[in-house]
Amino acid sequence: MIIANWKCNGSKQMISTWFAEFTEKYASKEGSYIGIAPPMIYLEYVKRIIAENSLEIKLGTQDLDASNGARTGAISAEMILDCECNFSIVGHSERRQYFDEKNSTIKEKIHKLIDVATPILCVGETSEENKNNLTEEVISKQLEVLEGLNFQNKIVIAYEPVWAIGTGMTPSKEEINEIHKFIKDVVQSSSINSLRPRVLYGGSVNEENCENFFKSEFVDGALIGGASLDGSSFAKIVTSFNGSYK
Repeated sequence: MIIANWKCNGSKQMISTWFAEFTEKYASKEGSYIGIAPPMIYLEYVKRIIAENSLEIKLGTQDLDASNGARTGAISAEMILDCECNFSIVGHSERRQYFDEKNSTIKEKIHKLIDVATPILCVGETSEENKNNLTEEVISKQLEVLEGLNFQNKIVIAYEPVWAIGTGMTPSKEEINEIHKFIKDVVQSSSINSLRPRVLYGGSVNEENCENFFKSEFVDGALIGGASLDGSSFAKIVTSFNGSYK
């Protein structure tokens, strides 16, 4: 499972170029899950290009609001359903940092989303927390938003160490694999139906280092930020995953 998070980037020209480059480099594989979370304003434009090129790509949103109505600029779960989106990213570190989102808000969003589309819950520690060996403690706290829920296989976790996002730094392959296993164990023990979720890695993933991550036992894919803005690079990452994933 490879998800592109375009964040607040894009234009119609960029998107057209992106798909031309992607289709030129992408080696398709039946059953692979590729997703794109574009800015909401370009969702229908991206959907049209996907259909025109007969591509098997899922669409999702970068966030949602826990409510609806008098919430200027917000995107509701009902809108996500109406637009036929397959997933939504929830709890990204940038939402936590810049919009001051707390666990309580993130939990509300997941409750709204769970019957509509697949939540991709982002978790991860800061550099200081990592240095103080608090990674597991921090992630356990962030995963508390899932306690008591029955996901029926509709939950994905993205481990994105905050200190690795956009910095070019990454944990070692062994560290990532260990944290991914930890996340799977925590979710399995806390969910009603003992679900063992897919866990994606995010944080300075690119076409040069991705294969090393994908060969890890507990890594089920990636949530790609900066490298997903180039169609050719993203195609190479997807193709690498399709060749490495067991």
